Amino acid sequence: MQPAIIIPVYNHVKNIAGVVHQALELGLPVFVVDDGSTDGTAELLDAIEGITVLHHPVNRGKGAALLTGFTAACKKGCDWGLTLDGDGQHRPADAEKLLAAVAGGSRCIVVGRRQGMMKDNVHVPWTSRFGRGFSNFWVRVSGGPAIRDSQSGFRLYPLPEVLDLGVRARRYQFEVEVLVRARQSGLATLEAPVSVVYQPKGERVSHFRPWVDFGRNSTTFTRLIFARIFRMFRP
Repeated sequence: MQPAIIIPVYNHVKNIAGVVHQALELGLPVFVVDDGSTDGTAELLDAIEGITVLHHPVNRGKGAALLTGFTAACKKGCDWGLTLDGDGQHRPADAEKLLAAVAGGSRCIVVGRRQGMMKDNVHVPWTSRFGRGFSNFWVRVSGGPAIRDSQSGFRLYPLPEVLDLGVRARRYQFEVEVLVRARQSGLATLEAPVSVVYQPKGERVSHFRPWVDFGRNSTTFTRLIFARIFRMFRP
């Protein structure tokens, strides 16, 4: 295996340095994709040694940032991409659990199933709990795998296979569409338990916009469902 760590980031100047330094401890190549940040994130990243920083001049979306990172990692000879978010909710050390899931040589997507997101965790926003259940259901209806955390950004991707799937979404919806297209292409999806850290509401930085992203999710799922129906009835 030749894995690389890929971190998409947008305006997370408070958290990204800590995330990157923890990622570097794994001893793997680290690619950080700054997706048009305007809060000083770009300048901070450029000052960190030992990583590859890729910049989007304007914000293009998480999916676009991931694809930029995937392509760059492949050009460096890496065939797996470990993705995690730049807001500090993931513990890079948990990457070992994702890598262990494919230790036998399987080529598949591994999703880090976040633990500790129940209602008794007061730091978990209701939008995250609701969004996970909503997404899980519609991923399955769209023809994707039956998994329990389809919104987790902590994942292990087999890069050549994923780049060949033709995923159209370029924002958050990339992470659900890629699961659907993977299953349709015969690429399996597994899950591995990982921890999650949610900061108190006043300290948490989130770019999730409930109504805008709900609309985008609905558009993506509608497109995928109609495509599935078309395939079912195609002669």
